[in-house]
Amino acid sequence: MVEKVHRYIRDQRLVVPGDRVIVAVSGGADSVALLRVLLELRHDLGAVLGVAHFNHKIRGAESDADEQFVRDLAQQFELAFHSGSGDAPAHSRKRKISLETAARELRHSWFAQLVQEGEADKIATAHTQDDQAETILMRILRGTGTRGLAGIAPWQKQKSLIRPLLNTTRREVEGYLNGLRQSWREDSSNKDLHLARNRIRHQLLPALQSDFNPSIRQTLADLAEVARAEEEYWEKETASLATRLIRLGTPSRSGRSSRQQRTVAVDRAVLKSLPLAMQRRLLRAMGDHLGIGLEFKHIQELLLFAEHKNPEKELELPGTLVGKMTLRELQISERSEQEQIHDYSYLLAMPGQVAVAELGITIRARILTLAGERDFSRYNSGLLNRALLAPELTIRNWRAGDRFFPAHTRSPKKVKELLQPGRLSQELRPAERKLWPVIESAGAIVWMRGFPVPEAFAARSGEAVLIEEINFSE
Repeated sequence: MVEKVHRYIRDQRLVVPGDRVIVAVSGGADSVALLRVLLELRHDLGAVLGVAHFNHKIRGAESDADEQFVRDLAQQFELAFHSGSGDAPAHSRKRKISLETAARELRHSWFAQLVQEGEADKIATAHTQDDQAETILMRILRGTGTRGLAGIAPWQKQKSLIRPLLNTTRREVEGYLNGLRQSWREDSSNKDLHLARNRIRHQLLPALQSDFNPSIRQTLADLAEVARAEEEYWEKETASLATRLIRLGTPSRSGRSSRQQRTVAVDRAVLKSLPLAMQRRLLRAMGDHLGIGLEFKHIQELLLFAEHKNPEKELELPGTLVGKMTLRELQISERSEQEQIHDYSYLLAMPGQVAVAELGITIRARILTLAGERDFSRYNSGLLNRALLAPELTIRNWRAGDRFFPAHTRSPKKVKELLQPGRLSQELRPAERKLWPVIESAGAIVWMRGFPVPEAFAARSGEAVLIEEINFSE
């Protein structure tokens, strides 16, 4: 295994003589093996080694024991030891991201700090071929393009991260450590099947290997290598084309406006003349220029949007971006602070009412006690069963990913789809659409303006809740 890793480092040019390489060691088998392999190779590589451990504060005493294990390992081999820590659960809650993503953000930020402070030239992490296969499968299941299929790169130069074990399997790692009689730490969270990556690791990959392809890990790693080379080529082609075709700012009589950082544009006719693959890449580059990653669905929406004959229309995009059209150009702009539409959220007691300034109305929850179907039918599927609701409701504007299940429909619908022209009796302006109100009870949307309440929450007898909208002037 040592010679295999040595060849991979040479082939990928991951380490050059004189490099100061800090090995990121969690205490698990992969990172301990990486440290032991690089210790064997350090004279051949001409590298100076150190050890770094980041405590994510996720598993309490177990995390602290991991840190002590790595500290002792560094001391055993007389290596400089660097320790960092961060509260990943708190970061996850604050940023509203997964715990895994929060931990990676904190860890990578600390790695960058080590490099900036001159402690290291490169940080070596212990991603293996198994990690590569898991990452690619996860991205395929969530939806991805060729950029995502490229998986984990052997060397992220902008982050100074190298991955010397990316061509090595986890089985090889454990065999190597057992041969050395080197112990390691087991992370109990790696067995938690509530986490998608663990289900892929322990269920999906073994099933694919036993039932479909015994070499599935190598196959997926090969796919990543092909996709990465393709991406490198097309990124250069796209960058060259973008330099010529993407215009900064909005047109004016004297040329382009000075708002270069807030608007990018492309000629609609020129865009349409390009192959579809290049159209998509060019639009993605426009979003990247404004600091927002556009997903496939957003790019498809932009392509359809560019076909409209009405230049006054706008297209809502992620973050603060909006698509606009002139007779000649498709533009992507970042809304100014004054133009930005901010989310809102209010608590509504039952009974009670609350003023929603963003809508210019008051929303009221009234308690009704009605008898018989005739009384209930008067309200046209608009009554909620009080017994099924939380003590307090939340009034807010809808958000990306929200779903609602109106009565008399077969399945839940995305709120975004329900607000498309044709679903309502009116066509909404972008601002109206963004601020459209919904009411949530214990995490479920139970009311949405303009639609009947869900069958599962509809009142049939007893106490019912009627949601009313009242203008401020009334």
